[in-house]
Amino acid sequence: MATSAFAKASLAAIVLFGCLGIRPDAPLLPMTRMSSLPRLTLWAWERREDLRALDTQRYAVAYLDKTISMGPDVQSQPRRDPVVFSAAATRMPVIRIEAGRDSVLDDRNRADVVREIVASAGEPGIAAVQIDFDATRSQREFYRNVLLDVRREMPAGLPLSITALASWCSYDDWLNELPIDEAVPMLFRMEPDRRRAPANVDDFRIREPLCKTSIGVSTTEPWPSDMRGKRIYIFADRGWRRDSPADLERVLQGRTR
Repeated sequence: MATSAFAKASLAAIVLFGCLGIRPDAPLLPMTRMSSLPRLTLWAWERREDLRALDTQRYAVAYLDKTISMGPDVQSQPRRDPVVFSAAATRMPVIRIEAGRDSVLDDRNRADVVREIVASAGEPGIAAVQIDFDATRSQREFYRNVLLDVRREMPAGLPLSITALASWCSYDDWLNELPIDEAVPMLFRMEPDRRRAPANVDDFRIREPLCKTSIGVSTTEPWPSDMRGKRIYIFADRGWRRDSPADLERVLQGRTR
């Protein structure tokens, strides 16, 4: 993305984000296991990425490590496209869980899902693990038990992060007792969440404490005007070869201090 275009998008973000009524302005929580990680993290999803030139003092890399597909049984697909980065990079494998309508939420499948996540948590040199699962209401108890099992079996000092729908962090209260270090509110591609919101909810103010220390944004959608003091996860809609971290750096200056 050209620098001028990105700068214009970021200016528009301030206005548009306010129009959405999303105000992640709550006070921060005390220091946690996530505090030693860089404040900025680039999500590297399923495409070829070369991040060897990344400033490893300023950025971490959260890369899709595998996708777990749930149906009558559990299938695991390792990342297909390579992502390369410096040996000095702070690395966070992301495990994506996809559950179809035929998903069987039993103990056997839960054990298989946990086994796959714990295997990623055992990769040498990683700084944290993140799970990405848009669990429906009927899948939440299953997900809660998965997280309890994962936390019990993964290294005690390793942070556990999850992505979170904006509604989970706002009016839909169910995260507060999960054994996680953070829930990253996904403040982009919001429309499905807004359609499911109760009629009496007029905003997506961040209320859940686990969601208050971090934020997830994309390179092509509105950002909040003030992200100070938060860990920022950035998704490149067109990949990091086009949505360049160098251009991103110019936009971020002064907004994340």
